[in-house]
Amino acid sequence: MSDPKPTYLTKEGLQKLKDELQFLKTKERARIAEAIADARAQGDLSENAEYDAAKDEQGLLEAKIAKLEDTVANARLLDESLIDTSRAYILSTVKVRNTANGMEQTYTLVSPQEADFATGRISVKSPIGEGLLGTQVGDKVVIKVPAGKVTLEVLELSRG
Repeated sequence: MSDPKPTYLTKEGLQKLKDELQFLKTKERARIAEAIADARAQGDLSENAEYDAAKDEQGLLEAKIAKLEDTVANARLLDESLIDTSRAYILSTVKVRNTANGMEQTYTLVSPQEADFATGRISVKSPIGEGLLGTQVGDKVVIKVPAGKVTLEVLELSRG
């Protein structure tokens, strides 16, 4: 088995994952255990769809818990004060302009676990995030996105 890859997270991102893990291990496990017990009380398990569904849900929950536990165990906290602001890296905030339509957008580059497009936090593993990594103010990058190719000009860089 290969060594697990570290996941780089902010302190807030790690706490959010720990909170989700705690919720799944306590409240969700208890809810599913109750659903299984209710279904089991209905009698013949060989023809009990509710029992099968609850057992399937339990399996999915346990897989999600295992994945979260692995992520938390391999998490590395990012020290935002050490991030070089002359280039775009994880936790950089990058203001870009689409050269085709002049539209400006601001993104914060984060780990996949902390990505939230609605708030402008994009994963460094996404096409735009990967394309912006290592860029400097003034750079123009061509990024392949699902809709085709887009050329972005880096206007500003800052930390977090």
